[in-house]
Amino acid sequence: MKHLFTNLSYVRYLQFRQSAVAITGRLTPSIGRNNVTKTKTLATSLLSLSAAAILALVGTTSANAAPAQNADSSGAAVSSHVVSDTGAADYWTPERMKNAKSGEILAAKALDRGKFLNLGKAPVTEAPGAISSIAGQQATTESKTIDRKVNQSETPVKHIGKVFFTLGGSNYVCSGNSVTSTNKSTVSTAGHCLNEGPGAYATNFVFVPAYLNGAAPYGKWTAKALYAPTQWASNGNMQYDTAFAVVNTLNGQKLADVVGASGVQFNAARGLSYKAFGYPAGSPFNGESLKSCSGKATNDPYNPQFNSQGIPCNMTGGSSGGPWFIGTSSSGYQNSVNSYGYGSNSTSMYGPYWGTVIQSTYNTAAAAS
Repeated sequence: MKHLFTNLSYVRYLQFRQSAVAITGRLTPSIGRNNVTKTKTLATSLLSLSAAAILALVGTTSANAAPAQNADSSGAAVSSHVVSDTGAADYWTPERMKNAKSGEILAAKALDRGKFLNLGKAPVTEAPGAISSIAGQQATTESKTIDRKVNQSETPVKHIGKVFFTLGGSNYVCSGNSVTSTNKSTVSTAGHCLNEGPGAYATNFVFVPAYLNGAAPYGKWTAKALYAPTQWASNGNMQYDTAFAVVNTLNGQKLADVVGASGVQFNAARGLSYKAFGYPAGSPFNGESLKSCSGKATNDPYNPQFNSQGIPCNMTGGSSGGPWFIGTSSSGYQNSVNSYGYGSNSTSMYGPYWGTVIQSTYNTAAAAS
């Protein structure tokens, strides 16, 4: 873990961490439940209190993170990575998709760093921006009927799907959504589903819209470029846990022409009502079908430095990156993504506020060729 911190030695970090826990007495975020129930002793639970975090979200091992940067400005710089995974679609067989782990440790590490290195700090103040709404795009190709093989809480939505990727030699799964863009090929997800934050970018990245029980009714869309705010890619700041992937064409067609694309909105008022979607994989869910949560957003009372909002929701790992829509359906403007929750029995899901920094990342990705 030494390489994750540039200003603290490992010993000093442990001392700081113990002091922080004693001072705050706050709950440490928990990623959610794994498919296999693990019995923990009290000692094990205490040792893993801060690392076993975040409900929403992504697996089991992770890549080595790059050194964090000292500065975390409010500037809207964008980090990008060109992808050349030509065999990614073939890599993701139905068996691999089914066995991919929710990347919870990736999110937990980032959340842990953000919690202790930003203890007592206020959210980074962004330059104020006017409300910006960009209308969605309709699919231009004829929709095919989806074979619904299992019961689910939500009928599959064409533009919402699962994201599969590899980090540190392990396969992970998150959720994502096709969003409106000039290139008609942009997918939104959580930052920790695309870059470790800070750390390496994902490989074998594919988006599978309307995934259902192992089926990919609209195909597997491979990424050609990945984009994240520098505050995430360089510092792992949970305030900016959002990222975008630009995908290749499939069979000569663009993603939005096949499945459509959601409209997006930035710099909106806080405290709106949302409907969030995702593919939770931790018990009692299995990640094979689409689920949703609805409710009015409230500020995170435990870590206000993240500037995030939460809605009533018990979705578990695998739902990370799933879209939040303003209103009561998947036809509204997307305005956030599933990011994290607290504890294995969490009743709230938190998402980042989409302000000017995340808007800049979206603008760069949406305009990429």
